[in-house]
Amino acid sequence: MATTQASSNRRIAKNTVALYLRMFLTMIVGFYTSRVVLNTLGVQDYGIYGVVGGVIAMMGFLNVAMAGATSRFLTFELGRGDSARLARTFSSALIIHMGIALVVMVLGETVGLWFLCNKLVIPPSRMEAAHWVYQLSIMSSMIGITQAPYDASIISHEKMNVYAYVEILNSLLKLAIVYLLVLGHFDKLKLYAVLTLAVSVTIMMIYRVYCLRHFKETHFHWVWDKAILKPMLSFSGWDLYGNACFTARQQGINFLINMFFGVTLNAASSIATTVNGMISNLVSVVITAFRPQIIKRYAQKKIDEMQDLMEKAIEITIILFGILFVPCFFEMPLLLHLWLGIVPAHAVDFCRILLFLSIISLINNIVNIGLHATGNIKNISFITGSILLINLPAVYIFFKFKFGVNFAYYTLVVVNIFVLTSDLIILKLQISSIRIMAVIWCIFKSLFVVMTSAIPTYILNLCMQESFGRLCSIIIINSIVLLSFAYFYLLDTKTKEIIKRKLISHF
Repeated sequence: MATTQASSNRRIAKNTVALYLRMFLTMIVGFYTSRVVLNTLGVQDYGIYGVVGGVIAMMGFLNVAMAGATSRFLTFELGRGDSARLARTFSSALIIHMGIALVVMVLGETVGLWFLCNKLVIPPSRMEAAHWVYQLSIMSSMIGITQAPYDASIISHEKMNVYAYVEILNSLLKLAIVYLLVLGHFDKLKLYAVLTLAVSVTIMMIYRVYCLRHFKETHFHWVWDKAILKPMLSFSGWDLYGNACFTARQQGINFLINMFFGVTLNAASSIATTVNGMISNLVSVVITAFRPQIIKRYAQKKIDEMQDLMEKAIEITIILFGILFVPCFFEMPLLLHLWLGIVPAHAVDFCRILLFLSIISLINNIVNIGLHATGNIKNISFITGSILLINLPAVYIFFKFKFGVNFAYYTLVVVNIFVLTSDLIILKLQISSIRIMAVIWCIFKSLFVVMTSAIPTYILNLCMQESFGRLCSIIIINSIVLLSFAYFYLLDTKTKEIIKRKLISHF
């Protein structure tokens, strides 16, 4: 058992490093390209792209639901070692995704198109360009939907290095988009939408070719196995409700901001979402690396090992997020100025509030792995999905009574705390042998370490004037203090000894 655990830990560590290299480059490219795209398109067109693309993203909850089901069932079958059932599961998932792609196309060309033309606040002179963005977003969404089973297969096989390499190529292609966008003499918004679709098609082809060459189960064949389809559809059906609520909450707030404040604040919202996404994705690679192992431990009925992996994932995720969170929170005005040059109004406030939302969401994602591993997600989808929807009427009331736009984001944080509490209770009800208080204690002690280590950074922020030198000092001091606190207060004796031996052998 010790050998198996050690092998599992090495695999997780290797996959985490591969994903981190990918995410680090992706983050750098993402920040650079966002600056150039904002400056090239202008605040108005950037806001239009964010809100119009959001119409299709809102319907994308269909794909998110099935992608989660596909990943769970493929990983579960790999854990059981049933290759024949694994192949039938993949083909069944691909058939369902094809159906979802058709549904999204129909909804997009009917309900979504009506919403674009009648409800969104878009200047008449840019309506034609908005339609270009919209139609190309539908095509990109359909490609992404049919691609989901292949992505799930790569992650289930824990081939994170391949995932990392292809996403690095994706980042380089996005750099090429920026270059062509600056040189092109066409309508910039239309050109950006066309080039983004071209990159999506290229990445899709690379993933599919790799899967077909390396994973036998990805060779599609028509199969209609009710024993596979029924639990998968039941899982995705309930996941569909939860994801529909989550997407409605996310995009609904964006639409409400558009309806009450216009596309200028949509640009600020898009910037905040980009920052939040980049930081969260950099940390969430840990969750991606742990996910297959957690599900496989459940499939093998090793609940103690499953809990151990979940707690390690929570600790590492919170500490890594703390390394990014503290300097970003204190230095957000400077960071946005260095990044964008032109900083949309309210972007700083939006980014800071979403940082708090991110850490709650990341912890909840780890808790959800345990819930998804069981295959029984009826309670979590219905209860937490319904809680998420509270955001929309609350935000609408705030805006109607002339409250500031920041209140939209305050409600997100409060509601997500309720969601995390609900999910922890459901986890204990569904896996009775889980020691839920140990999980809660793991969360609290990790957050306490981050908050305590932020005190020297806060003092430094007060004592020095805003400058690039202060930013560098805060990053260095926060990292040293936080990692030191984590070493002394979070790691067990065995892990400390391993780290000591590694450091001694290298230095």
